[in-house]
Amino acid sequence: MSNLLKLNPEIRELLLEQGADDAIKCYECGRCMAACPWNMLDGVNYTTYQFPDLIRLGAILCSEEKEAICQETNEVFRCVGCDSCLYECPRKVNISNILRSARRIMIDFDSYPQELKSLFLRLNSNGNPLGEPQDKRKEWADGLTMPQFTEKLDYLLFVCCITAYDARAKSVARAVAQTLQKAEIKFGINSDKEVCCGEAVRRAGGEKVFIQLFDSNFKMFRDLKVKNTITISPHCYTIFNNEYKNYHNFQSLHYTQVVFEQIKTGRIKPNKPFNKTVVYHDPCTLGRQSGIYEEPREILKSIPELKLVEVPFFNRKNSICCGAGSMGLWREYANEGRLVNLRLQQLLNTGAEVIAVACPYCLQMFEETLKSMDSDIKVMDVSEILWESLKPETNQ
Repeated sequence: MSNLLKLNPEIRELLLEQGADDAIKCYECGRCMAACPWNMLDGVNYTTYQFPDLIRLGAILCSEEKEAICQETNEVFRCVGCDSCLYECPRKVNISNILRSARRIMIDFDSYPQELKSLFLRLNSNGNPLGEPQDKRKEWADGLTMPQFTEKLDYLLFVCCITAYDARAKSVARAVAQTLQKAEIKFGINSDKEVCCGEAVRRAGGEKVFIQLFDSNFKMFRDLKVKNTITISPHCYTIFNNEYKNYHNFQSLHYTQVVFEQIKTGRIKPNKPFNKTVVYHDPCTLGRQSGIYEEPREILKSIPELKLVEVPFFNRKNSICCGAGSMGLWREYANEGRLVNLRLQQLLNTGAEVIAVACPYCLQMFEETLKSMDSDIKVMDVSEILWESLKPETNQ
């Protein structure tokens, strides 16, 4: 790629100002390339270590050739932000942040994938990547008694866009909410004002869109005097703890942390057997980026007759990304060049009957891909499996 580009010191300074200063630490040892899951796919040669060098030289978005810019755009936006490279790097060079800075500049120059342009428009207009109206955001709770959040309650349950709107994923939101109610957690929702957390769009480089979403949610948190949130999506969890927390003093917990604590203290006790072999997939944002590995597993282990198995080696910090991060969920790749196929094969090889996830992105990515595969394996969120063991006979 670099031989097609010329140098531009002004672009270099812009990139460094946008957060790519990690680039100066890289000495191109190539360990990031060995860790990158893209390079586990046949026919893919994703030279991740080139990006710090290109940033240092100011050789991003400097070619006058259309083909060079198209090639560069595809490479810069290919990264899904799984951070496998960061954990392998001896100098902790954050390539995800480096690429995010490059994406910001490329978006300003209107040089970015068409799928993202459509997504940014939907986020700007509707406050969610699916383009759904705000008044439908609370439909996941139809038939349930969900209190509106007030400052007298302990937690705001922040429902991810996918679990709020997607017909399949709504059952995850319902399972989480009903489990919290069973544990007598004092929480409420605020679907009228809640919009996308902005984590994925920020990783994709859409900083202006992120700021708009951040401002909307921040105003809600401030006006409602929110002190604690429970999130369903790890993406909401990470952005709240890493970005929002700098501006609003509150604690954010992932639902698996809250639920595991309730099981540990005996406030809820799974009693119905779930006689299946289950393999747990570690989401990048919950595991590698947040260090939450054991809580989901302990929840599953607490369920009678459930047999938990692991993907050999590629579990916990070595888990392979499903490919949905940094808005990869909405990107199109050739079928043979998709990370989800690689990860699904690893999960299928365990012989499990159920893939357990704790992230709506992973749920959607796996289920959509499995439709085209000859497999009877089922994908369920940890909360859904737990609720199967907790719910009363008459409960839906």
